Amino acid sequence: MTTCIDKYGWLMPEWPAPANVHAVTTTRQGGISLSPYDSMNLADHVGDEIRNVNENRRHLRECLKLPAEPFWLSQVHGTQIVDVDQAEAGVKADASYSQVAGRPCVVMTADCLPLLLCNANGSQVAAVHAGWKGLAAGIIESAVRQFDSGGGDIMAWLGPAIGPQQFEVGDEVRDIFCRDDKAATEAFTSHGDGKWLADIYQLARLRLARVGVDQVFGGGLCTYTDDQRFYSYRRDKETGRMASLIWFD
Repeated sequence: MTTCIDKYGWLMPEWPAPANVHAVTTTRQGGISLSPYDSMNLADHVGDEIRNVNENRRHLRECLKLPAEPFWLSQVHGTQIVDVDQAEAGVKADASYSQVAGRPCVVMTADCLPLLLCNANGSQVAAVHAGWKGLAAGIIESAVRQFDSGGGDIMAWLGPAIGPQQFEVGDEVRDIFCRDDKAATEAFTSHGDGKWLADIYQLARLRLARVGVDQVFGGGLCTYTDDQRFYSYRRDKETGRMASLIWFD
């Protein structure tokens, strides 16, 4: 479940995270970028005017009263996860982690799955960019391993991603997941002629379960079908990116 916050309808997880943990996913609303990036594009690599991106990022910091600049990554659909307290912003990675208060972790998405993690006492958090390549290669498992405790002490929130009625993939993608885990067959529905509809939410839940994370919240919001709220690369190709952030006091 999610709760809409502020007049832009940005999303806040409904999960039993400690009170000192804060998490938000933006929508495409609330910024100044022009079409096709309208309006709250937060990515500086998609062709949008940099001054507009910078203003959107300033607006994000102001609206959320962030304690510091979010730790922006250069995302490459890999499995690298970095400690924001040791790495430099802009590093090539697809997840970030922090055990220091006031350091917002952030990932950007426009169909891929943003996944936020925290532990039960609110002393460790992580933000994960989980496209199908990252999921298959084990980025969720890598992120969970950054935490001091086991999966049973961790909770996860699944942000808006392309839904299971829209995410068409080929045999090769299905084979990668199903060779690794027979239970993954349940996440694919035949779509004819070697094509399948994949449920990225279910695939993420399976991966989380394998590392003992059974407190999983969110899921079910489709970026592809909701063009008023969400960017979708598969739908529009040239488009902006939403941000999913997590930090603690």
